[in-house]
Amino acid sequence: MLYLYDGALNVPNILKDWYEQEEKNNYGAFIPFVGTVRSEDEIDGLSFDLYEPILKSWFKAWQKKAEKKSAIIKMAHSRGDVMLHESSYIAAVFSPKRRAALEFINEFVEDFKASAPIWKYDLRNGNRIYAIDRSTAIKGSGILGDKK
Repeated sequence: MLYLYDGALNVPNILKDWYEQEEKNNYGAFIPFVGTVRSEDEIDGLSFDLYEPILKSWFKAWQKKAEKKSAIIKMAHSRGDVMLHESSYIAAVFSPKRRAALEFINEFVEDFKASAPIWKYDLRNGNRIYAIDRSTAIKGSGILGDKK
């Protein structure tokens, strides 16, 4: 379950919806991770571009990993502009066991940062500037991962 939104994420609504979707499914753990745009380098916010075909394929592989652990993974991400102190990323694991959910969410978030085809831009004074210093090249992406 991959959800893409234009602009900032409504964290309370998304987490409530996800909880209500799964509350009767006998999961012992619901572990969310919420990523928030923080103030750094005098930015006004961040802007995001993503490549949906690769993102969907990457996420589908993680869903299969979750199924092997009798768990499910959900993710929401923003397209476009997200201002300071707003959320651009939410991930959550539902699992029968707490330990499996805690380990899985950590692995998922770390791989997301390293592998998801999402490009980040700083918003400064009305300008959108590629955040090369805080971006990670995608393994095997060739020109898409080039930081020149």
